[in-house]
Amino acid sequence: MAPKLVQMEKVSMRDRVGRALRAAIISGEMEPGVVYSAPSLGTRFGVSATPVREAMLDLVREELVEIVPNKGFRVTEVSETDLDQITEIRLLIEPPAVSKVTPIIPDADFAELRELAQNIVTAAEAGDLVEYTEADRVFHLRLLSYADNPRMTNLVSDLRAHTRLFGLAALRERGELVDVAREHHDIVDALHARDQHQAESQMRAHISQVRGRWASPGPEPAD
Repeated sequence: MAPKLVQMEKVSMRDRVGRALRAAIISGEMEPGVVYSAPSLGTRFGVSATPVREAMLDLVREELVEIVPNKGFRVTEVSETDLDQITEIRLLIEPPAVSKVTPIIPDADFAELRELAQNIVTAAEAGDLVEYTEADRVFHLRLLSYADNPRMTNLVSDLRAHTRLFGLAALRERGELVDVAREHHDIVDALHARDQHQAESQMRAHISQVRGRWASPGPEPAD
């Protein structure tokens, strides 16, 4: 199925196209194994093929897509082993980072954090995977921004991008996506209470539970 890409204004083409392509890849709307040409995607954006090609080359460097010579670009596949490794790294980084920033988040920022958490829930309730992905990304990276460590934030952003193909559509179909979304409010609750242990625990549980929900089903038991 072709990705559902919204036409965009002809300004800041490369960044705008890149953001939309990244969201489509993360949500699974652009599927592994399908070759996408720059001209065809450009038609969907209402732009020329040039900014699409430039944005795609950015995604090649991020290992989100690969070049198919003389044809276009193909979304790279991510295995269950890859996802296990990515989740392990995120667990090493994000829960301790959230604990670290718990005492220093300004009181005035909690209204914003509540809104960011609610944006994830709203997208989940609407079944909008692209918007869910973007809202989720913004929330997690906003929390990490308080640590004032851009290298860490960029690393987590990259790791999150590589989990793009796993389970969002399945979670939506099983009616679990809203529950996952609401966990972000639990994290904000712990942060607002200035409870470092609880904030770390909530983030650890959230990342671990999402991985568990995304896991591919195992083989059927033998009779």
